[in-house]
Amino acid sequence: EQIVLQGAKIRYMFGGKAHVSMVLRLPGGSGTGAAAQHSQTLESLLINVPGLKIVMPSTPYDAKGMLLAAIADNNPIMFVENKLLYKRSGPVPEGPYLVPLGQADRKRPGRDLTIVATSIMVSRALEAAEQLAGEGIEAEVIDPRTLKPYDAAPIIESVKRTGRLIVAHEAPLVGGYGGEIAAMIAQSDAFAYLEAPIVRLGGAEVPVPYNRNLERAMVPQVDTIAQAARQLVGYQI
Repeated sequence: EQIVLQGAKIRYMFGGKAHVSMVLRLPGGSGTGAAAQHSQTLESLLINVPGLKIVMPSTPYDAKGMLLAAIADNNPIMFVENKLLYKRSGPVPEGPYLVPLGQADRKRPGRDLTIVATSIMVSRALEAAEQLAGEGIEAEVIDPRTLKPYDAAPIIESVKRTGRLIVAHEAPLVGGYGGEIAAMIAQSDAFAYLEAPIVRLGGAEVPVPYNRNLERAMVPQVDTIAQAARQLVGYQI
């Protein structure tokens, strides 16, 4: 109630004379064996609330830079963190720096298909892309980083070059972020460049299981993404 009915609306209700500078960190996600109550990822629930910004980093560098950018922002920001990323290491400058909110990042160039992935799915998409490269398939991987407001231009440009799109996220497929990206492409001039249907990959419509095998089975893995890419490249209109 305080986030959705108050924090997200104060700036609008007061005509911009008041603002809520708040960063709420939301750890979650599958893969840690934390069971249903502690593994849910909430970006899909919050993305439909006007006034909130949704941030979802995938690397240590982005996490620090985007957290500092979020703190400097005058809006309430939901900083969604997959707990598996806490174990990741990577280059991070010691001093302060900002990664601008609302800017997507092309993590890997490619010519044959575009994979838009969020959070933990970014590393899985990159690993799948490496597998595919050995088969002669070059996948471009784009990380939106900020889910709302998101940076549509790089995704549109990429799809116009590759003609194929996969969107991968951990949240349940129904109502998930992939639907927003798919709709955006369908309503843009990139739609005319599609050579195959858009593929959405997301979590199963069940609470996250405690059992590790079931937990792994309910969300897209590296092989899931790679196999979807193979089928997409082989699609005949």
